Amino acid sequence: MQKVAVIGVMGVFLAILLKKERGEFAMLVIMGACLLIASLALDKIQDILALFRRLKGYMEDGNIYLAILLKMVGITYVAEFGSNLCRDVGYQAVAEQITFYGKLMILAVSIPIMTTLLDTLENFW
Repeated sequence: MQKVAVIGVMGVFLAILLKKERGEFAMLVIMGACLLIASLALDKIQDILALFRRLKGYMEDGNIYLAILLKMVGITYVAEFGSNLCRDVGYQAVAEQITFYGKLMILAVSIPIMTTLLDTLENFW
């Protein structure tokens, strides 16, 4: 965690220094820091995926639900990352559209779960 905090703080400080004279480079420094932090997160994502693979072994019919859950989490993180980058550089409208599309994608991915829920309720009554 310390690495991530140091990378983030140093990226911001460097961007502040560059923003006065070379604003375009400040944005590139921030994007680079974000991508470096995201690459460090990939190691942790591998651990989480290993846990999900292990859970998948215990579940018989729930594999599809686990896959949907992983897709939803991935969509959430990608949408938030893209939205925050756009917001940071002053493009609020683009950030809002990314957030909106992310929410729509989560709804679209969850259709099989909602269909199963409706089928279960229909059979119950």
